[in-house]
Amino acid sequence: MKVVVVGATGNVGTSVVEALRTDDRVRSVVGVARRMPGWQPEKVEWRRGDVVTDDLTPVFEGADAVVHLEWLFQPTRDATVTWRANVLGAMRVFRAVAEAGVPALVYASSVGAYSPGPKDRPVDESWPTHGWPGAAYGREKAYVERVLDVFENDHPDIRVVRMRPGFIFKREAATEQRRLFGGPFVPRRLVRPGLIPFVPDMPGLRFQCLHAEDAAEAYRLAVVRQVSGAFNLAAEPPMDAAGLARLLGARTVPVPPFLARTAMAAGWHLRLMPAAPGLLEMLLQVPLMDVTRAREVLGWTPAHSSQEAVEAVVEGLHEGAGADTAPLAPDEGPAGRLKETTTGVGGRP
Repeated sequence: MKVVVVGATGNVGTSVVEALRTDDRVRSVVGVARRMPGWQPEKVEWRRGDVVTDDLTPVFEGADAVVHLEWLFQPTRDATVTWRANVLGAMRVFRAVAEAGVPALVYASSVGAYSPGPKDRPVDESWPTHGWPGAAYGREKAYVERVLDVFENDHPDIRVVRMRPGFIFKREAATEQRRLFGGPFVPRRLVRPGLIPFVPDMPGLRFQCLHAEDAAEAYRLAVVRQVSGAFNLAAEPPMDAAGLARLLGARTVPVPPFLARTAMAAGWHLRLMPAAPGLLEMLLQVPLMDVTRAREVLGWTPAHSSQEAVEAVVEGLHEGAGADTAPLAPDEGPAGRLKETTTGVGGRP
């Protein structure tokens, strides 16, 4: 097989590329990214491409599958930019898949596409995907789900898979995620077990996550097996304030949700942090997911627990870890953080 991965240099993309290239059924991987990486693994060809501006049809020609992972989280201060990249860009990718005659499309949706749901029982893939309207991420993921509904109706000959993972972590992505969600004022040296004083305990703070290597394995299976439809992806157990506190050697402190939202909104408006307050609202609203279909139909079982995924990102944050791609660039110290500040915290792609 020849597989094209759009958004191949980020947290999930680098793991998907690695998983695909080690599969004997995959003869070549074409990684598409806006910025070329220094990383040069075997069986991988890099192509520069922007989903907003470039014609990807020639890149997709001859491919047996396209995996669409590219997603722009920033700038949170200009939702039109993320809409063009994430929604209109996805539409351009899907159109290029059809024009190039690619027989399979695997798309990275998210738990964030789901409508608010229960925290005391898991829901399967039939749960409504209307997102959380207060967060651009949820709105955009939900809209692309509707775009895919139309795409599948118009192109019944193309096998379409929608992955809906929980929050994805790995050590090498820690600095990228700190830049995207925490910002330049998160103290790297203090992010370690025993030094974080407390974890806020709020109603609804119960979520699912998984390691990027396990997410990549699910994508590999979706490429090489004749499956279609949506798949929830998450490791056990769900994380909550008590679980995070145990991992971090901290205590839990009850915090009213409105107080946490107010603090986060203040940090965002003062440009102290890049994550918009709507992301916290979404986190507290998304349901727990049932992964039975991924286990029984896809044949997927995560190798890492949710605790191991969180431990990996905490370790990476403390070490300033990264990789040789632009999104995963390691922590550059004071000079890099100053650049983050001067170029707009949450104000640029």
